[in-house]
Amino acid sequence: MEPPSENQTGDPADNRSEIRAFLTSRRAKLAPERVGLPTGRRRRVPGLRREEVAALAGVSTEWYTRLEKGHIGGVSESVLEAVAQALLLDEDERTYLLELARAARPARRSSNRRKDVKIPSSVQWMVDSMTMAPAFVRTGRLDIVASNALCRALYSPMFDSDTTGERGCANFPRYFFLDPGSHDFFVDWEEGARATVAVLRAEAGREPHDRALRELVGELSTLSADFRTMWASHDVRIRHEGVKRLDHPEVGRLEMTFRSLDLPLPQRAVHDLIVYTAEPGTPSEDRLRLLASWTAPTPQTSPTEPTRPPR
Repeated sequence: MEPPSENQTGDPADNRSEIRAFLTSRRAKLAPERVGLPTGRRRRVPGLRREEVAALAGVSTEWYTRLEKGHIGGVSESVLEAVAQALLLDEDERTYLLELARAARPARRSSNRRKDVKIPSSVQWMVDSMTMAPAFVRTGRLDIVASNALCRALYSPMFDSDTTGERGCANFPRYFFLDPGSHDFFVDWEEGARATVAVLRAEAGREPHDRALRELVGELSTLSADFRTMWASHDVRIRHEGVKRLDHPEVGRLEMTFRSLDLPLPQRAVHDLIVYTAEPGTPSEDRLRLLASWTAPTPQTSPTEPTRPPR
């Protein structure tokens, strides 16, 4: 097998450093005993050596070394699958590696990047119709671009935060890392912060040419030591769903489950629709109902008007 070559244009891949850092970090985290290799006493680096990964993947050390240096654009998917298996990547990490390879291909790099789009009115109507479930639409940069009244009440500390700035748009990473109040609001702050960074890292692999995303990462890296540390771990998460626990300033502790659904939009935009629910019969459901009662629309009819059309 020939080593992976430079791309056809001769230009370096824009995401080469990301490929190198990701593969190096995964190799460093993989203990030899997990793949049946002796630990030994003369290991100078944590995890596996390059030649060990190469042997597990069935490729030459020279080939894998060039791959780990970021020369990935012309590599077949089957070979990447072998590398993913050798490194014991989970499903999200495997998908991320394939996304990095696609982004490194010359045709992919020259294509138009995914653009921001206006949320169609029909999507906003759908979200508004969910009166007992906080729901919102978020971009890959984790901006909330559509939300219902209950979501805005639930996440009022974030919507009211100075981190929304002149943009007037709530953003999860900015709130997590730039507003000290987020530590009190999110019960499991560190877990949520790491998941937020991992989702953002996955988006960077899909869209390496997104200038707004690069600016967001640069801003957070400059202003937050916690973000810098978590970003450097190169953890990725494609989907983020599970349990969310919040300490709401008005109704107290809330524990909810949340699900994420893909929401394809025009111009290659793919946002996520996130819906929260509380388990029936729990104090969290009662508190969510209380929030919902405060956000219920005021009836437009007067007491003297009929509630049903006359026959």
